[in-house]
This record gives sequence, structure tokens and C-alpha cells, in this order.
Amino acid sequence: MTGKTASLLDEVARYYSGKLAAHGETAKGVDWNGHESQTLRFEQLCRIIDPDRATFSINDLGCGYGALLDHLARGYGTFSYCGVDVSPDMIGAATRRYEGRPGCRFIIAAEPDAPADYGVASGIFNVRLNRTDAEWQDYLFTTLDLLDRTSRLGFAFNCLTSYSDEDRKRADLYYADPCQLFDLCKRRYSRQVALLHDYQLFEFTILVRKAP
Repeated sequence: MTGKTASLLDEVARYYSGKLAAHGETAKGVDWNGHESQTLRFEQLCRIIDPDRATFSINDLGCGYGALLDHLARGYGTFSYCGVDVSPDMIGAATRRYEGRPGCRFIIAAEPDAPADYGVASGIFNVRLNRTDAEWQDYLFTTLDLLDRTSRLGFAFNCLTSYSDEDRKRADLYYADPCQLFDLCKRRYSRQVALLHDYQLFEFTILVRKAP
């Protein structure tokens, strides 16, 4: 990790630690508007999981307090889960929340410590704070390479969309071009790429599937 990336991630960690302190272990505590939209995002990301697989492993990059784990437990059978976050406060909350739960663990880190069948990243590309578009795009591209490297069967991520209404955009948020990222994933990672942009939020989800 370069010094520039470490500095960026330190800023992000402080930002989300502040949200957790203000709102607790809730959707707003990870900077989402509410539980309903958080669940809708999880549904899109989890489309990367093959429903015919009896068991799987998954890395949750930017896991926050671990809300995705609850979503997975409601809809899937046997799986192992690793939550990864740069905020020590988030990992502390997640560890306490799921203490003693089998098949899950949480680490304070910028990347998973081992590959998994799937990797997901929800919301980690949104809050750029004072970083330029160029700096944030470099971070985004580097993180996609990381997701590809640590995911055996595929990965999924979401971004705020550049098609958002101009009068609703915020200067501290990053709005990605879905067509650019679809093309990047198609050319760099896999021929099997899906762009989901039809679920009534100002964002999109990309699924990158790999051949088993």
C-alpha cells in the first residue's frame, strides 16, 4: 500500500468511525439512508452467488458492523464469511455483535488475508471527502484489482451513478460512470459481467463472474 493510499484510507476510517459513533449499528451508522435501501443493495450484490452451490466462502470488503452477514444468514445455507474494514471501531462493533458465531471472522485491514469464492464491496467507493476524481478513480481501480485477485468465482461492487440528478449530487461523493466500469471489468477481469442499474436507487451494481 502506498503512502497516498494509506492516507486516503485513514480519512475514510475516521469518517465511518464518526458515523458509527453518531448512529450506532444501523444503516445510518454506515452512511446509508435506511434499512430498506441497505437490504435492496445487499440483494443486488448477492446475485453474484451461485444459488446452486451448497456451500461457499465470501469476503466482505468494507464490512462495517457486519450487516451483510445477517442478510446472508437469512437467505443462504452453509457459508464462511470474512468481514474486512479499515475502521477499528467498525470491526470492534462487528466482533462484539457476532461473538461466538461459527463460520465468521472480522479483521482490521484494507484487503482480505485469504482468497474466497466471492468478494463483495458495498458503499466503499462513495465517500471521497476532499479527494479529486483522479485520486479516487485510482483507488477504485486498485481496489477492483484486489477484489479480482482475492475472489475465485466472482465479485460484486456498487457505486453511486454519474446518471444521478445534477441537483442532488454532493461534492464530497464520487459518482462513477457505469459504462466505463462495465467496459473495464469486461476487458480486464471476465467475459461474464452484468451491470444492474434498474433498482430505483441513484447507484448501480456490477457483477463479475469467473469460470469455475
